[in-house]
Amino acid sequence: MLLSALLTSVGINLGLCLLFFTLYSILRKQPGNLYVYAPRLVDKEKSRQQESGDFDLERLLPSAGWVRNAWQLSEDEILSVSGLDGLVFTRIFTFSLRVFTIAGVIGIFILLPVNYFGNQLSDDFGHLPNKSLDSFSISNVNDGSNRLWVHFSAAYIFTGVVCYLLYYEHNYMSAKRIACFYSSKPQPHQFTILVRSIPSSSGRNFSETVESFFTENHPSTYLSHSVVHRTSKIQNLINDADKLYRKLGWMKSNNHSQQKFRRDGFLGLTGRKVSLSDHYEKKLEDLEDNVRMEQNLLAGEEVPAAFVSFKSRLGAAVALHIQQGVNPTEWVTEQAPEPRDVHWAFFSASFIKRWIFKLVVPVACVALIVLYLIPVVIVQGLANLEQLETWFPFLKGILSLTVVSQVITGYLPSLILQLFMFFVPPIMLTFSAVQGYISRSQIERSACSKMLWFIIWNVFFANVLSGSALYEVNVFLEPKNIPRVLAEAVPGQASFFISYVVTSGWTKLSSELFRLIPLVCSFWKRLFSRKDGNGFEVPSLPYYNDIPTILFFGLLGITYFFLAPLILPFLLVYFCLGYIIFRNQLLNVYAPKYETNGKFWPIAHNSTVFSLILMHIIAFGIFGLKKLPLASTLLIPLPVLTLIFNAYCQNRFLPLFKAYPTECLVKQDRKEQNEAGMTEFYDKLVTAYQDPALMPVQYARSTDRDTSPLLHSTEV
Repeated sequence: MLLSALLTSVGINLGLCLLFFTLYSILRKQPGNLYVYAPRLVDKEKSRQQESGDFDLERLLPSAGWVRNAWQLSEDEILSVSGLDGLVFTRIFTFSLRVFTIAGVIGIFILLPVNYFGNQLSDDFGHLPNKSLDSFSISNVNDGSNRLWVHFSAAYIFTGVVCYLLYYEHNYMSAKRIACFYSSKPQPHQFTILVRSIPSSSGRNFSETVESFFTENHPSTYLSHSVVHRTSKIQNLINDADKLYRKLGWMKSNNHSQQKFRRDGFLGLTGRKVSLSDHYEKKLEDLEDNVRMEQNLLAGEEVPAAFVSFKSRLGAAVALHIQQGVNPTEWVTEQAPEPRDVHWAFFSASFIKRWIFKLVVPVACVALIVLYLIPVVIVQGLANLEQLETWFPFLKGILSLTVVSQVITGYLPSLILQLFMFFVPPIMLTFSAVQGYISRSQIERSACSKMLWFIIWNVFFANVLSGSALYEVNVFLEPKNIPRVLAEAVPGQASFFISYVVTSGWTKLSSELFRLIPLVCSFWKRLFSRKDGNGFEVPSLPYYNDIPTILFFGLLGITYFFLAPLILPFLLVYFCLGYIIFRNQLLNVYAPKYETNGKFWPIAHNSTVFSLILMHIIAFGIFGLKKLPLASTLLIPLPVLTLIFNAYCQNRFLPLFKAYPTECLVKQDRKEQNEAGMTEFYDKLVTAYQDPALMPVQYARSTDRDTSPLLHSTEV
């Protein structure tokens, strides 16, 4: 790609970003758009209204200094509004900014001039806009040149800097996780474990078996238990009732002036005429009766699983980490999630169904990866004009136009790839949901890992190797050829990934700020409904989608740090924009639905270490191709030292992200044992893990049905 084509792509995306920023600055000041640009603040104001009785719309209008407000947001404020997961998310941006600021200084002021003044590809230093981007990469350095030792030294220095910053962040997040634990109020999941594979006993149900077992074996710490029931049928009825109620509420809010009728016979074609609203109300009442009847019928349909609560955190930890029964396949324990985080559908699935899905999901992921190679081939064809002219000879005249060729090679490939990527996150979330996780946070973390490796394979390796799926697999089946193959292929794709950062990164961030889809939905609701807040719900940040994207850009920066340092300024712009925009979104838009207490950070750590190892492998191959074998030999200790560093971090910090140590549990238990509020907490703990589908339904029969919840059982 020529530098002029890259500048064209940058110009287009910069124009889009400025357009989105301008529209955001205008639309966010409109009161009707508060449900789009400040839903968290609206929800907070509504809560305040219930206490004080007044709702002040003007105080919610975002100020013009949103950038300043986002910049000045402290970590304590982030913790209060988004929890430790929100802090981890912002710290990934902070870590990336530190890494790539140092990388930018080394890359732009040292490596870039060394690359540009080489003459391996060309010795013409004029006509800068018409220069190929390869002239700014390591490919332009002469084979066997002593200048390559600059890149060798940069690889060692950069690895040391990244490892130091990674250690600092890991240590910081571990300490923050412990500090948040000490400062938090008692939480039900801290005192509760999930027990599965409860053995059946003749003459006793599962509830009686659990009561007897834990009373006998944990007499001083056992508090209560809640046996899980299979409630998928009830939940389906509740979902149907909820949909019907929303439809009825929409009718009442939009059709006061005209009464609609239908026939109550077959398919609404026969029988007597009845009011459509009365028909839906009668159907809704029937659904409510069916829910109550099913609740009574399924009260005895227990699942061999129960949430068991204890009087102390230490008591729960002891029961969690010690084998409970003689048979290790019985009384299997695991940490309970937050009550609002429980994925109740997991318990309704049979063991055979979960076992089949565990086998099917990996196969489905592989199939999706192979299927995604189709748009990758299309993208590579667009990035290569000669190949595109071979496929479509009739386009040769159009492709000869400079502007057209620059747009096609510099902008369209990454845009098409991003459009196809739009459908992948919900698919990965679905795959993780059917795999058998007991909490929504586990599902999101699993989907996050799947998305990360999907992007690394399909966006990085597939575009770099540019071959069939079989060829890509064969490359990795011959480990000795991996450095050589990557060294030959990766530098040549630098221009594509620079364009990808600009198109996918900058534009996606500005669209995140603009929130086009929620804005369209809001306009649609206001067009067909008289109430803006009907069915209003504060969204949560999709970590499973955003974290993999950020980490992938980090991989590109680390990989191309010494290969093509021209990518670093574009990455710095991306991380600066993301740092400000997402802090604004955490403050005004998103509210957490559940908390993992920072467990996304190990994913970021592992991804960074993988990126470093990948950089080392490519560097090993590059120095071999550049006829500098001594540099390749001296580079061997670098990945070894990196893996040793990673092993140390895994042993030093990872246990703190899996469970809290005894020291912390005992200290917190002693601090709270004499507090007056613990008695009330224990009373609430007894019913904290009751399945919402089994809670009494309470249909709102008040006159203002449009703003009342349908079923209290749908609230977790």
